[in-house]
Amino acid sequence: MRKAQVFSMVLSVVALSASTVAPAMAAYKLRNAADPIVDIVTPKGTIKMEIYKAEAPNTSANFLDLVGKGFYNGLTFHRVEDWVVQGGDPTGTGTGDYIDPKTHEKRLIKLEVSPALKHDSPGTVAMARTPDPDSASCQFYITLKPADFLDGKYAVFGHVIDGMDVVRKIAIGDKMNKIAVEHK
Repeated sequence: MRKAQVFSMVLSVVALSASTVAPAMAAYKLRNAADPIVDIVTPKGTIKMEIYKAEAPNTSANFLDLVGKGFYNGLTFHRVEDWVVQGGDPTGTGTGDYIDPKTHEKRLIKLEVSPALKHDSPGTVAMARTPDPDSASCQFYITLKPADFLDGKYAVFGHVIDGMDVVRKIAIGDKMNKIAVEHK
């Protein structure tokens, strides 16, 4: 084979690889070293999530505060469908909210969306809410596949960086034994 033919074949393989890899990379924001990593330890394994503090500061602060309080430890995943796994409800029913133990008031946060954060791949982490856009509290979900119909309607605040195989094994009633921020 002549060098030109070999070079042409190599370019074709590189172009094919780029067209296959590029959409997957576009779906996952490149890691920011300042973003915390949160580990969810379940009986089926550990899920590692990067939390997007800069892009979703209020939503991230709410989630990280609840993680720091140990709020999620022992709670269950109460919803599992072919496209999503959801947990973080203290009642385990999908209707519960975080109630501040000092004030006895329900904590709700305003919807926080960013055009840069989309439900465009498996592993997207976002806050669940009622039909009221400003009703997110403590429940969160992880997508099992792209869910662009949620873009601009729900607050994306992170992405699974390791453990999607664990997420896919989650069943209704599985516990979050412990959720903690990794120390760097």
